Amino acid sequence: MTRDHRKPSRYNQQFFRNWGGPGPLFFGLLAVILVLVGLWLAFTKTIPFTSPGYEVQATFRNAVNIAVKSPVRIAGVNVGKVTSLEQKGDNTVVTFTVDDEGRPIREDAAAQIRPRLFLEGNWFIDLDPGTPEAKEMPDNGMIPVGNTATSVQVGDLLRTLQTPERANIQRLLESLGTGLNSKPTAEQDLTFEPFVQGLSGGEALNLAYRRGETAARGTAIVNAATLGTQRNDLGNLLRGLARVTGAVNERGDDIQGFVTNFATFTGALAAESENLGLTIQKLGPTLVVARRALTSLNASLPALRGFAIASTPGLNELPRTIRVTRPFLRQLQRLLTKPELAGLAQIIQRSTPAAARSAAATLKLLPQLRNFGLCIADTVSPTGDQVIQDGTFTNGQPASRELFYAAVSTVGSSNGLDGNGSFARIQGGGGPVTVKMANPEDSNPDQNTLYGRLETAPLGTSPLAPGFDSIPKVKSQLCSEQQIPDLNGPMAGPGAPSPVAYP
Repeated sequence: MTRDHRKPSRYNQQFFRNWGGPGPLFFGLLAVILVLVGLWLAFTKTIPFTSPGYEVQATFRNAVNIAVKSPVRIAGVNVGKVTSLEQKGDNTVVTFTVDDEGRPIREDAAAQIRPRLFLEGNWFIDLDPGTPEAKEMPDNGMIPVGNTATSVQVGDLLRTLQTPERANIQRLLESLGTGLNSKPTAEQDLTFEPFVQGLSGGEALNLAYRRGETAARGTAIVNAATLGTQRNDLGNLLRGLARVTGAVNERGDDIQGFVTNFATFTGALAAESENLGLTIQKLGPTLVVARRALTSLNASLPALRGFAIASTPGLNELPRTIRVTRPFLRQLQRLLTKPELAGLAQIIQRSTPAAARSAAATLKLLPQLRNFGLCIADTVSPTGDQVIQDGTFTNGQPASRELFYAAVSTVGSSNGLDGNGSFARIQGGGGPVTVKMANPEDSNPDQNTLYGRLETAPLGTSPLAPGFDSIPKVKSQLCSEQQIPDLNGPMAGPGAPSPVAYP
């Protein structure tokens, strides 16, 4: 027979029949426990054995005004509360929660302890969640002390204003009033700009305020320019400035030496101030010339760029050319040894002084050769181009050709000896006619007259030969500048016979 397990056993039935249910003591203990739990939840406002949620830590230099359960606000909205305070050295680490409505909190977040009322009391943490570009801060992340601050209390401000400080402030305000209301003296006006001369400090400030709109506009433009054109330009500038100042701090001795040298440099400039002023005066024309030169240079840059592009293939072939010419250079090196070209160089070295003297003499000879050529071209040649008109004896040829005719006839003396044309006419001596003529050399006084005998008496002289001194000459002039002699003038003849028949 199977037992039905769903029915209570006889022992259990007997226990419940004897117990009779919970009594008043049980319900009283249960009520006390529920009241204690309610009071705990009411005062702590936390549920035990549960996580407080997302928390952030912040390090403050002074956190005496903040307490546990103080609110945390973002833009005036409560987003959390302070959960704990921990002293670490001179600083205090404050841990607080942030609800989902206040997230995300960035790594560059900032926090400040502020009062909820103008007078003291009811402090809270004013949280700045940071910039969107920064990463989100992890749970229990730390806001460094550089990004935290504490508001100054009215009591702290009043404690600083003791009797000496208040007296100093009074003197400051009195001096400020005197400076703003007093008129400047004539001597002081000499140091001021013309548009503020004769005005008090307050009047000058009012004038500056009227012009402040233009100045503020320019300041705004400058401030906007400091932000840069790209993201993080200002941050990059500050980081670069930090590196520069750090390097300057590390190189303090070098900076000191630079200042000393700069003082020496400025002293030298002061000593040469007059010359420096003249240099600055000449700077304007110099810049004008430099601008023209730079303009020309800028115009030549395209051609230079083209030249650079055209020379690129040649430069690419230069290493190969060097490799090809290397054997030639080796042979050239051997050629320059002492047995080869070095000996020739020594010979050239010994002969160079004589060659230099020869070159110097040649330089003196060349002007003479030039004068000789000009003499032939301008004087001798025009003279030889004249045709001597001596009556029946003329042949119509220039005198230069007659000279060559006579030379040819003299060489061929076996011809008919006719001087006109290609024949030379010569009269031999030893005839029956006695002739005489004056001695041309006239060196012996006893022989002033020469005598001879010819076959026939001379008929005349053509051309007339009055003597070399009869040709006009100017000794101070070059041959090319002399007057061209006239061969058909007084010297053309025919003249008297010479020699003449005697008696």
